[in-house]
Amino acid sequence: MFKFFKPLHIGLLGLVAAFAAPVVSAADGVTDSTVLLGMSSPLSGPTGIYGRQMKEGIEICFQRSNAAGGVHGRRLKLVALDDGYEVEPAVANAKRLIESEKVFALMGFYGSSPTTAVLPVLTATGVPLIGTISGAEALRRPVNRQMFHLRASYGDETAAIVKNLVTVGIKRVAVFYQDDGFGQAGLKGVQEALAAHKLEPVAVASVPRNSVDVAGAVAGIAKAEPQAVVMVTLYRPTAEFIKQMRQAKMNPYFVALSPVGTDQLVDELGPEKSRGIQVAQVIPYPWGDKLDIVREYKRAVATYAPNTPLSYYGLEGYLNAKLVIAALDRAGSSPTREKLMAALRSAPFELGGYRVHYASGSNSGSSYVEISVIGQSGRILN
Repeated sequence: MFKFFKPLHIGLLGLVAAFAAPVVSAADGVTDSTVLLGMSSPLSGPTGIYGRQMKEGIEICFQRSNAAGGVHGRRLKLVALDDGYEVEPAVANAKRLIESEKVFALMGFYGSSPTTAVLPVLTATGVPLIGTISGAEALRRPVNRQMFHLRASYGDETAAIVKNLVTVGIKRVAVFYQDDGFGQAGLKGVQEALAAHKLEPVAVASVPRNSVDVAGAVAGIAKAEPQAVVMVTLYRPTAEFIKQMRQAKMNPYFVALSPVGTDQLVDELGPEKSRGIQVAQVIPYPWGDKLDIVREYKRAVATYAPNTPLSYYGLEGYLNAKLVIAALDRAGSSPTREKLMAALRSAPFELGGYRVHYASGSNSGSSYVEISVIGQSGRILN
């Protein structure tokens, strides 16, 4: 009887453990020849350009890797779904990618509010998300062990912006923000950065997400006569806000956070009307030649997608893919999700001049920030 009892006991313990732990199958998304990754971002609608450029960057990097034999002999494939920068579709996409598409890991999710809503899915399934287009503190603290950020936080961006403004003697700063997780996080960052210099915003106004109804914000901020306006908004409301402020004879310094998309803002506002606008950047200058990763990105675009324009979001997608490839290589020839996450945390990644390091107790990989300015003919200067 004892010989039969012991295996039965172990089997029951296994069943209990299976129900108590996240359902994670090492086989999901991995075959002898492929690794399948999943992405959810806006691919259509007013913010679709962001997701499309990021997707292009990821796919170009994957093509480059696959042409060289892939990772441990496996080719990389991407399943990209459109969420329109909305919360419910983002959550549904995350579940579909994990449950139906059977992806190995997630990457390239866009937006603070959509990604925050996806957190419970990551926790329940144990599937890692590598690379988020958000600097919101709510996605960084408390730390979710499945989430790995590639870019700096909004706190990093706003601290750099405010320091730059205060250095040139500007003290009257207003904030124009998008009324969602992204905008609220950026607003808080500006308030805290100003407080460090014993200042506070002279005016604060908002615009709804996916809206260009900025008239109320323009009236409130113009009344305060700020020397500078920090804009925590995407390119369409940002362009409309600047147009209406100038129509109201207000010409403060206009400074935007990185999610605005500098090249998209220039296209929307026009090259000459964009001149002088400053933008915080958390990704290296994609038209430069100083960094190895930028030179590699430019060569890869020329080889695999020669009609694709260079862009910040394209380079961010490329960097995201580069990080995934490096982590998969480090995870070994028999990857599991736990091995992948351990690989991400095991040591820094030197990605051709862009350093990513997940320190103990943190899921923020980088604090890289620089301030660019839009120059003559819409040229972005860094």
